[in-house]
Amino acid sequence: MNRILEDRFQLQANGTTLRREVMAGLVSFVTGAYVVVVNARLMAEAGMPLAGATVASAVAAGVGSLLMGLWANAPLMVVTGLGDAALFTYTLVQGIGLAWQEALAVVCATGLLCSVVAFTPALQSVLSGVPASLRAAISAGVGLFLTFIGLRQGGLIVSGGDSLVALGDLGDPQVLLTLITLAITVVLYLRRVPGAVLISIGAGSLLAWAAGHPGGTAAASASLAAYRQVAGALSPGRLATLPFWAATFTFTMVVLFENLGLMYGLLPRKEEVPRALQANALAVFLAGLLGATPTVAAAEGAAGIAAGGRTGLTAVTAGVLFLASLGALPVVGLIPNSAIAPVLVLVGALMCEPLRTIAFDDLTEAIPAFLVILLIPLTFSVADGIAFGLVAYPLVKAAAGRWREVSPAMYVVAALFLLYFLIRAA
Repeated sequence: MNRILEDRFQLQANGTTLRREVMAGLVSFVTGAYVVVVNARLMAEAGMPLAGATVASAVAAGVGSLLMGLWANAPLMVVTGLGDAALFTYTLVQGIGLAWQEALAVVCATGLLCSVVAFTPALQSVLSGVPASLRAAISAGVGLFLTFIGLRQGGLIVSGGDSLVALGDLGDPQVLLTLITLAITVVLYLRRVPGAVLISIGAGSLLAWAAGHPGGTAAASASLAAYRQVAGALSPGRLATLPFWAATFTFTMVVLFENLGLMYGLLPRKEEVPRALQANALAVFLAGLLGATPTVAAAEGAAGIAAGGRTGLTAVTAGVLFLASLGALPVVGLIPNSAIAPVLVLVGALMCEPLRTIAFDDLTEAIPAFLVILLIPLTFSVADGIAFGLVAYPLVKAAAGRWREVSPAMYVVAALFLLYFLIRAA
């Protein structure tokens, strides 16, 4: 068995071991399992049955992670994207007026269009067209986004009164538990303790449970009977209408560049990005068939990479755990926020490392990069933050009289994202 896994995932060549990969997959799963719970609740607001949506989200994450590991041999956990679920519910269903079954057909069409890009030479044009400064900014922006999510989950940042956000109550038990667990996490990581991230999650959970502050979010009970209501329920009834294709175009742009940014930010080896994009494009198509919203490379999977994950075995482990845990999702959802939040903060800090490569003394590179770094966390959307930077880059270059430094593909991408903003504003 070990030999088969070695040959399939090239563990030794990647400087890793079976134990490390499995532990990294476990860390990824534990850190990102809450996404299934939250995503299902967003889907329920589109009119989908909550129990069925919960199973669909878990199955899509499991299948997507398996595809990522087996096809791309990349250590990326795949989950249904929360931003995409919000777009599904509040734009496609409540905004445009599609039924949720028709919106699932949009998800399938999005997967097909993403596959056309990912499996053709068009992908190389897209990849080569994104400047190095923006790729570094995307990594840092996603890192700040994760940090913000972690600080909010841990209660260190709360909604403000006169301000948008404010410092939380430092005397609140949850905040204290978060700070204590963060200290444990940082010390273990700096000391290079094997399994540091997983140990910190376990320690944080024990502390919270002992203090009587479990937190977390319980999921609806998984039920195959309920799942039958959403699996294969997509309807192509609006296939020949303009709203359907406008929604598909919007989703395609968001999913493609959201994943591009996440993969550039998360993957230690950037040469894995093309096949990773291919794997996720197929996963998006399958997500629509399975009754779920589009899948993305989970930012929370950075915890598994930080724990030593280097190959697709990390993703496969997470995928198996998603599928195996369907009956245990209510329990998984009860892992305390104070145990998860510190991991997100640590990983966010690690993802800001590429900032040193940005030429901040060149404002034509610095301004678009700064917009990406700032707007990903402030808009609470990886896709929107990337879009602003991609539109700003050619505009700033042209304003400086350096328009020739921008590739033709970049101008096309900027124009498409400008159209994306116009469609959203309409």
